[in-house]
Order: sequence, then C-alpha cells, then structure tokens
Amino acid sequence: MTGWLDALIQGVLLGGLYALFAAGLSLMFGVMRLVNLAHGDLIVLAAFAILVIAQKLGLDPFVAVLFALPILFVIGFGLQHVLLNRTLGRDLLPPLLVTFGLSIIIQNGLLQIFSADSQRLRSGAIETASIPLGGGIAVGVVPLLTLLSAVAVVVILNFIFYRTPIGRAFRATSDDLEIAQLMGIDHRRVFATAMGVAFVVITIAALYLGLRANFDPTIGPARLLYAFEAVIIGGLGSFWGTLAGGIVLGLAQTIGARIDPEWQILAGHLAFLAVLVIRPRGLFPRAQD
Repeated sequence: MTGWLDALIQGVLLGGLYALFAAGLSLMFGVMRLVNLAHGDLIVLAAFAILVIAQKLGLDPFVAVLFALPILFVIGFGLQHVLLNRTLGRDLLPPLLVTFGLSIIIQNGLLQIFSADSQRLRSGAIETASIPLGGGIAVGVVPLLTLLSAVAVVVILNFIFYRTPIGRAFRATSDDLEIAQLMGIDHRRVFATAMGVAFVVITIAALYLGLRANFDPTIGPARLLYAFEAVIIGGLGSFWGTLAGGIVLGLAQTIGARIDPEWQILAGHLAFLAVLVIRPRGLFPRAQD
C-alpha cells in the first residue's frame, strides 16, 4: 500500500512539471490559435539560456532564471511580432510549417554550439533534499517546488487573462479577431505580448526541467508531446484544465511504472487516448470555464 501511495504522490508532483510544459502552449493556442511545433525545443533553448547565465555569472539557477526571464520575454515578443504574425490566418498549415522549421533550426543550432552532451542545472543540496512524510514516503523539495510553481503560474495566468486590460485584449482577439480590430485593438501587438508571456512560462518550465533531469538539444520533441497531451487532456485553452491534464498524465505514468517499469511512457499515452475517446474536448474545455 505504501508503494502505491508513493506512486500517487510522485505522479502528482510529476504532473506539475508537465503542467509547466503545457501552460505556455495552452496560452499560445488560447490567444492565437497557434499550434507551435517548436514548443519543446524552446523549452530546451530556455534551459540552455539559464545554464549559460548561471555559468558565466557564477549564479545559482534560481537566480539565473531571473536574468533569463526578461531576455526570453523579449525573444518571444520579437519572434511573434516579426515572424509568426505573418503566418497566422485561416489556413493552419503556414504556422505549422514555420514552427516545424524553427524546431529544426533550434535543435541544430544548439547541437552546433553545445554539442550532443547532456547538461544539468546544478543548485547544490536542494537537488537531493526531501521532506519525510512518514511511513517511508518522502517528497523531494524540487518536485514540490515544481508543483507549487505550476499552481502559481496557472493562478497568475488566470488573473492576467480574466482580471487585467491586456487579458481582456487576449480574450477579445481570441473570440472574434475582426470585431477586436474594429474596436481599435492592435492584434499584432497583443499576439506578441501573449507570446512574450508564454516564453516567461517556458523559462520557468526550463528551470525545473534542468534541475530534475539531464537535457540535451534533441529532447525537445518529447517535451512537446507531453505538453500537447496535457493540454488536450485538460481541455484546449483552459489553464486549470492544463494543470489537471498534467497531473493526469503524471499519475498515469507513475502508476504504469509501478505495475511495470517498461509501461511508464505507454501508460501516459493510453490515458491520453482514453480521455480522447470519453471526452474529445478534454476534461475542462474553455467554453465551460
């Protein structure tokens, strides 16, 4: 029984990481209807950015991320304003092709600069620190911080989306772009701002990715897959649904690993498929928020 309880706890904590992977993707789709195939590679790019800042300035990753956040916001804003805004329209194919190309460019660029060697963000004793819960069960400090950060990100995104002027602009352009333009909203700037915010979330996800596991330039597509599954399980455009989707995915993987270690990844995919069959629009689609 203790083993199963530990699997459930670890699954929820793992779900926090997947929710962070997915939150930025959910924001992009919710505002711009953009399916970003480079999302996983952008997470890896942000992890390398934190690594470089930490090494060059001799900083702890938790401090280095504070320097990385505004840099990545500007990169995201510029990427959307200069490139991706030109691809958006009724046809979904151009943004898919452009982000696919961007994914290839990022992967090969990182391989050229950093090689294929695995890297890790080092933060001292906190990496292995844990909080005992009794009965032989302990919760790692970094996984717990990951889950708390995921909850905080979802709360802040919901506040921005539903309680601020820029959030009203996000919702207006998402609901009816033509009417928003008639009301004087500069949708290109709104989309660029949304992408900048998404890059901030991506950077937070990259911090915990680098603290919890090794990373290299080729792991982006797998992170993209987990993010897509979490978003679709939770419901497109729903931030709380994204958190729930990440936790469902994490629980499925840890329970699968408890049954048979070889089933971990497969169990997550099967949970994704089951949700699609039972609730094709996800557990908490935005229309029901």
